[in-house]
Amino acid sequence: MDPASQDINLNSPNKGLGVERSDSLSDVPVEGAVGNSVNPLPPGLTEEEAEELRTELTRVEEEIGTLRQVLSAKEKHAVELKRKLGLSPLNELRQNLTKGWQDVQTSNAYKKTQETLSQAGQKTSAALSTVGTAISRRLGDMRNSPTFKSFEDKVGNLKYKVVGPKGNGEAVTPTDTTPTQENPPF
Repeated sequence: MDPASQDINLNSPNKGLGVERSDSLSDVPVEGAVGNSVNPLPPGLTEEEAEELRTELTRVEEEIGTLRQVLSAKEKHAVELKRKLGLSPLNELRQNLTKGWQDVQTSNAYKKTQETLSQAGQKTSAALSTVGTAISRRLGDMRNSPTFKSFEDKVGNLKYKVVGPKGNGEAVTPTDTTPTQENPPF
């Protein structure tokens, strides 16, 4: 058998049988090519096993293409059904957000956070109430202090001198009566 008539395509079923095939370009020898350098066989894999795997791969890829076509057709059908039902993408988004918010509100983390914030609010309210009471008490104590009483007497005297006993804008006539602690001017 001369080398020119041998089939050098390693993937060919006629490999090494000496069948002359001058009409096929895949059987034309390529200069510098040794064996099948594009997809060399992994070690421990026979040519028959490799051919079976290639066949199975082709079949699986065809199935994937078919499934993609079926999925695309079903998605188009779903869009058409939603359109007929009056469901727009905006309505779907609204429904998804509502459902998501309901899921958040029923989650344990949300409940615990809400409970913690409620307790913190109650404690803050109690603390502010205590501070308000303390400030009121302190102002009351300050009003009863001798310094404040002295200041209050001086302001009362000044008001009496400026406004007069009635405080309605009549002329002021100085008298001996000045406001005292028992009879404050205010």
